[in-house]
Amino acid sequence: MTLSESSTAKLSALYDQDYYLWLTTTAKLLRENQLSALDVTNLLEEVEDMGRSEKRAVYSNLKVLLMHLLKCQCQPEKRSNSWIASIVEHQQRLKQLLKESPSLRSHLTEIFDDCYQDARELAAAETGLSVDQFAIASPFSVEDILDAQSDLEIKSHRESESPD
Repeated sequence: MTLSESSTAKLSALYDQDYYLWLTTTAKLLRENQLSALDVTNLLEEVEDMGRSEKRAVYSNLKVLLMHLLKCQCQPEKRSNSWIASIVEHQQRLKQLLKESPSLRSHLTEIFDDCYQDARELAAAETGLSVDQFAIASPFSVEDILDAQSDLEIKSHRESESPD
């Protein structure tokens, strides 16, 4: 076993023993351009997982945003500031994810319909309404949820609270 193979084997073992130390050691090796000493197998796994994690974040935030928009639409009399805050928060999270990684927009578009179906089920579970009371096809577009929709919901909510 050569010196670099030995270093790589030790680094690979470190991955399971002390993940944080593995990360800092890997970063140091990369900075120092010591590529032959890298634990490439685990490094590739981590890089690929980072991409999956970003995609999961898009899915999770989109689902919650759609669920709250559906709840606001179907039960406007129960619309609360916490629903509105959730809409704004998840819209902000999605916008930030897309700002940092614009290529995720195509993923958001790809998963939109599936995510909407999951949001329908969640909205039904949270409201006690039948899932059939929520439109089968999304009444919202990607542009709606990223741009104006939360503003419309907030304005509508505030107007309903204002005395005439």
